[in-house]
Amino acid sequence: METDDVLDGAPTADTAARVREVIAAAGVSQREFARRVVMDPSKLSRSLSGTRRFTAAELARIADEGRVDAGWLLGTRARERAAAPTVEVEGGRPLQIVRETVRLIAEHGFHAVRVADIARACATSSAAIHYHFPGRAELLEAAVRWCMDEDTARRAARLAEADDAAAELRQLIALQTPRTAQQRRQWAVWLDLWAEAARSTAVGRLHSEYYRQWRETVADVVRRGVGQGVFRAGLDPQAAALTLTALIDGLATHVLSVGGPSSVAAADAMHAALTTHVTDTILAP
Repeated sequence: METDDVLDGAPTADTAARVREVIAAAGVSQREFARRVVMDPSKLSRSLSGTRRFTAAELARIADEGRVDAGWLLGTRARERAAAPTVEVEGGRPLQIVRETVRLIAEHGFHAVRVADIARACATSSAAIHYHFPGRAELLEAAVRWCMDEDTARRAARLAEADDAAAELRQLIALQTPRTAQQRRQWAVWLDLWAEAARSTAVGRLHSEYYRQWRETVADVVRRGVGQGVFRAGLDPQAAALTLTALIDGLATHVLSVGGPSSVAAADAMHAALTTHVTDTILAP
C-alpha cells in the first residue's frame, strides 16, 4: 500500500515540477531515472503528470539520487544540497539496499529475508531501510524490479553486438547459461519468483509480466531470423520461443541443483544441449 506520510509535510502540486528539475539535472531519460530510484516507470510518469501522488519513500529515494533536500521536494524548505553521506555508497543508499536484498534472496530464499538482515548487510539500521522502503513488500518488489531491469539491460547490450538473428540467439543462450556467480544468483532469484507467480502475488504477477516480455524477445529474434533467411522457413516464432525458453528453464534448474565443480560441467552440458536444439530445429539447414 502506498503512503504519503513520513516526510515533513505532504506532496504539493509543485512537487512534480521539482522532481522534473532533479531529473533534468541528472541528464538522463525519465525511464533511466526511474531505474535509478527503483521506481515503476509508469508510476513516475503518472506522478509527474499529476494523476498520482508520489509516496514519501519515493521522494526520499529521488532526493537521495538527486542529492537534494527532501523537504525542498515537498516545498517545506528552501532549496539546499543534501549533506553528503558519512560513508559514500556506490549508486546511493537505495540501490545498495536493493542490491543487498537481491543477494540475500538468492542466498536464503524470498521468504527468509528480513528487513533486519538487509539492514545488517548494508551496515545501517532498520529505520534507514524503512525511510527508503516503508514495508518489506515494497522493498522486495523493488528488488525484483531492479533485478529484471538489470537483466533487460544486459540482454539489450548483447543483442546490439550481434550481426544477425542467429548471433542474437547465441548471445541470449550465453546470457541464460548460469556459469558465473552473478548468473547463478540471478537464476536463484528467478526460481523463487516462479513460486510467487504460481500463487499470483503482486511480485509473482510482476515476474509473470516480465517473463512474457522475455519470451516475446525470443520470438522477435526468431521472427527476424526467418526474415533474414538464417532460420527455417515457415517456423512459428511463438512456438519456437515457448519451446526454447522452457528448455532453458528446465536445464538451468538442473544446473543450479548441482553444486561445486560439477556445476561447471552441468553448465557446459546445458549450453551444448541448447546449441544442439537450435541447430536441429531453428537454424536453416
